[in-house]
Amino acid sequence: MSETVRTHLRVRASELVGRGWLNTGGKSLDLESLRGKIVLLDFWTFCCINCLHVLDELRPLEEQYSDVLVTVGVHSPKFEHEADPVALAAAVERYDIHHPVLDDPELETWKAYAARAWPTLVVVDPEGYIVAHLSGEGHADGLSVLIPELIAEHEEKGTLHRGNGPYVAPEPTSGTLRFPGKALYLPAGRGTAAGDATGTPSDVGSWLLTDTGHHRLVELDTDFQTVLGTFGSGIKGHEDGPGAGPDATARFNEPQGLVLLPEDVAAEAGYDVVIADSVNHRLRGLSLTAGTVRTIVGNGVQRLLETGPARVDEDGAGFGGSLGDHPLDVSLSSPWDVVWSSKLDAVVIAMAGVHQIFSFNPRSGAVSILAGNGLEGLLDGDAHEAWFAQPSGLAEDADGNIWVADSETSALRKLVIDDSGSLTVHSAVGKGLFDFGFRDGEASAARLQHPLGVTVLPDGSVAIADTYNGAVRRYDPVAGTVSTLARGLSEPSDVIVDHTQVAGSEPLLVVVEANKHQLVYVPIPKEAQQVDEGAVQTHRPKSPVAPGPMELTVRFTAPTGQKLDDRWGDPTQLKISSTPPELLVSGAGTSVGLLRTLELASDIPEGILHITARAAACDGAETADGEIPDHAACHLYQQDWGIPVLLQADGDTELVLDLRGMD
Repeated sequence: MSETVRTHLRVRASELVGRGWLNTGGKSLDLESLRGKIVLLDFWTFCCINCLHVLDELRPLEEQYSDVLVTVGVHSPKFEHEADPVALAAAVERYDIHHPVLDDPELETWKAYAARAWPTLVVVDPEGYIVAHLSGEGHADGLSVLIPELIAEHEEKGTLHRGNGPYVAPEPTSGTLRFPGKALYLPAGRGTAAGDATGTPSDVGSWLLTDTGHHRLVELDTDFQTVLGTFGSGIKGHEDGPGAGPDATARFNEPQGLVLLPEDVAAEAGYDVVIADSVNHRLRGLSLTAGTVRTIVGNGVQRLLETGPARVDEDGAGFGGSLGDHPLDVSLSSPWDVVWSSKLDAVVIAMAGVHQIFSFNPRSGAVSILAGNGLEGLLDGDAHEAWFAQPSGLAEDADGNIWVADSETSALRKLVIDDSGSLTVHSAVGKGLFDFGFRDGEASAARLQHPLGVTVLPDGSVAIADTYNGAVRRYDPVAGTVSTLARGLSEPSDVIVDHTQVAGSEPLLVVVEANKHQLVYVPIPKEAQQVDEGAVQTHRPKSPVAPGPMELTVRFTAPTGQKLDDRWGDPTQLKISSTPPELLVSGAGTSVGLLRTLELASDIPEGILHITARAAACDGAETADGEIPDHAACHLYQQDWGIPVLLQADGDTELVLDLRGMD
């Protein structure tokens, strides 16, 4: 059982203001039209993996309380592309959002509700008053207690109105494919069809792609039109078993990346293709010859559970290394892409949900954390001290190093694996969580916008699916420059080099054009474009703060039935940095506790405070001195804030944030 998180002040909810509404059949909504319902405002943006987790957390509550609960998604864009109404409509369809969505590109409603992070949840009671204000994910248990309380309270008062909500389903826009994610070339003889549509053995191979919106895999001929086979029933869910053709019973849930194992490894493992089954938080194995699907890594529990103190150390290093050789016992979090590492002799996994890079050995079953301490941002260095932000695309180069499309920092990163097996992280392009744009030239000044895919070109340069810029970009590691190979694409989510020569002797790029529901061939131009449409930052309201000392408090209360995991000391932690670094005279760094005195510089006019708070709590006795039982489930609570600040003499001298507390 979880505690109810409720405010004690009677605060009237602000009106819902924005550019327009989706999923309402063309109608505009206001709070008066929602009076009598429990309204759950979900401040989200479609790039954000934590926001996507919350969408899935809320679905059971929306279904259970459909006659009294109205969820309203308030879309508050981080990236410029997300402010495009066409892109937002596609995202609402892509993620099967079955509630009204307010398009708030100017962040008017965001500001009115003092939202500071994606995602933020605000609960409004049937009389129009705010009763809860929550940041981050993982609040479904608390809401499952709060909602029945509100139902009972307002039924007794006569202020609850049961009945259908305002949701109206939009018209679907897809066809054979629906928001495909990633693609994989199957050489001749490896594909299930192993031939063309007439059954003649093919000497050019075929293409296997994740038909993400249809929750299945599709094998296409090289014309990208002829369907040679399908895997998965197309019904969202998790089930192993027969996967091929119309009699398939196997189920996926938004599959993304996929990789073909070397033939000797596949023969030993018993499957050919590894699939990142993102919403199921699992890796799946597909046998192309038998057409069967099995779960190979993951217990299906999103990786918010830890078996020990869930925090990095005071030097910023997180737990790294083996997670054991029982892969079905390991929790994953939104695996987004996979690639085979010849140096590590393992599958490398972009674990988007926890901002880390994992590995899996199909022979031994061993699962390990390769890189990233779980903190969100851009920080290079030793692999276990590095920060990532929703890594979403992977590719191996000729030297055995792994290139990473790090989407939320709009960055191209490289995981360098030396001959001794030690790993370090380097950034080639990108500056930070809130810096993006469309700029070619010197890599240090170049900008991307939420890239999701990456591949290595024949000359050793790197092609990037620059998703929100609708482009394919090229990074030249020798010259240290960025250029543009193609633009005008509709959210390209993956890019692969095609060596089949089906359209001539020159290699082509194959691009997954997600929002046009298709694969396309793109020539590699001999002369790349040079584009400069600027470098920008995410624009959010700036908090006025005074130079000098500032008291930071992050409030956290463990849910009822849980206890702070103090078996290894203080289980809470703050990690603080700033942009520019000179903004913080003192108070930067990582240490235990959720209170910190910061000192802000007097000669810096504005900047961003980067604050990550963590707390670990375990199921256990509710008494203050109760012991945590052996093998208790432990829960990691984390929120990342990027707080834009404006320095002025009469500004605030304290900052209070809620990890899990009351407004």
